[in-house]
Amino acid sequence: MRSYKSILGKIDWPIILLYLILVFVGWINIYAAVYNEEHHSIFDITQRYGKQLMWIVLALVIAFLILLMDSHFFTSFAIPIYGLVLLALIGVLIFGVETNGARSWFRLGSFKLQPSEFAKFATSLALAKYLSALNINMKDVKTKVMAAVIIGLPAVLILLQNDTGSTLVYAAFIFVLYREGLSGNILLFGILAILVFVLTLIFGPVTIILTAAFAYIVIYGLMKYDVKTAFISVLAFSVLTSAFFHFELNSSTLYYGIAGALFFLVVYLITRKEMRDKAIHYVGIVIFVITCSYIYSIDFAFNKVLKEHQRTRITVLLGEEEKLIEQIQALKLARDREGISKEDKQVIRDDIGVKRFSLRELRQGNGWNIKQSLIAIGSGGFTGKGFLEGTQTKFNFVPEQSTDFIFCTIGEEWGFLGTFFLICVYIALFLRILFLAERQRSIFSRVYGYAVASILFFHFLINIGMTIGLAPVIGIPLPFISYGGSSLWSFTILLFIFIKLDSERLLVLR
Repeated sequence: MRSYKSILGKIDWPIILLYLILVFVGWINIYAAVYNEEHHSIFDITQRYGKQLMWIVLALVIAFLILLMDSHFFTSFAIPIYGLVLLALIGVLIFGVETNGARSWFRLGSFKLQPSEFAKFATSLALAKYLSALNINMKDVKTKVMAAVIIGLPAVLILLQNDTGSTLVYAAFIFVLYREGLSGNILLFGILAILVFVLTLIFGPVTIILTAAFAYIVIYGLMKYDVKTAFISVLAFSVLTSAFFHFELNSSTLYYGIAGALFFLVVYLITRKEMRDKAIHYVGIVIFVITCSYIYSIDFAFNKVLKEHQRTRITVLLGEEEKLIEQIQALKLARDREGISKEDKQVIRDDIGVKRFSLRELRQGNGWNIKQSLIAIGSGGFTGKGFLEGTQTKFNFVPEQSTDFIFCTIGEEWGFLGTFFLICVYIALFLRILFLAERQRSIFSRVYGYAVASILFFHFLINIGMTIGLAPVIGIPLPFISYGGSSLWSFTILLFIFIKLDSERLLVLR
């Protein structure tokens, strides 16, 4: 245990100030989001804002206790803490209670505790402990596998709880591994895989495979300095793409005919005499085949693996509502044409009914949430409507506005200035964490610092992204802002462990 003087003198006060600003902003906006005129006192513990104040006080107590502890506790007990959290994640699958379709909560009287929130700092500690050991190199396969196991175990257990949003947070650890020497190609392939997934859902697998084939031919031409081949490929792709959109050529026969021609062209290029002894082109064709297999597996994964609510969230994000409206209008035009038999008209009416049902389902679900969220944020204008003056907020148009959609309240009542201020505070926090991480003397502290920054940034990016329609609704809180004791405590522990490690960095021998 350290003296009060040594604690107060060595901690990083700017990061403490940013933390307190975010916590205060969260508390005030939770009050605005669920304001009840019959319980107008912000200290009323029967309401969410009163309970949040209790969680804040307890979070500050937890933070102070962490600062009192010796930093060696976290390095010495990183693995046991990780093991205890894994046991809690297993226990919640057996003894937990289900909330909003996810079995991820322990009920302790009137309070519920979510172990998956605490798994984030436990995983960060375990990963930092492993990567700071002797003879660890991210270029070794064994190191990559062990790091993946440490990250993957809690992620799988959380996925079994049907909490996909919290599971996706573990993708943020890729940035930590990248800082410690993981090849940037893996990060690039991951981004490309996500991009191909989205484009395949929008344009269909055949179109994307044609694009990949053309891309391969262009790369071949550039590598061989065969400008003619590259130019013809780009020209042909441009003409065909224009034809698809202008003449609405969507015949499967045409698609597969072009795909077959491209396939034979690729085979011809890689089997030319001068290319037979160059392994790089055989590697290229293997990558191309794997890419095609991945593209064709997307449709199966989307329709057979993902659940209905997950598919709905993605289709809403990709503008499925507008597509359905256009399809209904086209069917109405087809129905009104002359010379159509009664049987065909009835089929068209049935199709219109099905699409209208789908449209209604979208509007009543996540499509409604996002649309009302955008209305709330947009209606705030430049300076906002004023504290407790938000109509979208006051009349509960946006569900979960004190938790997942808390950013809507800030946007409506505080406007562009308020949201800009909040984003600047977050950016300052992330930059400060990265600065502190880079000045650490120990690998353990540096890895843990990057884990803190990555987790907080992922939550920040996805939460704000989903409220403005740039990311699917996956239900993760905005750090230090959203209502909830488990999330506030877990983020506080995550951040203050790093603050404690930084305060004792000079005690570590280089």
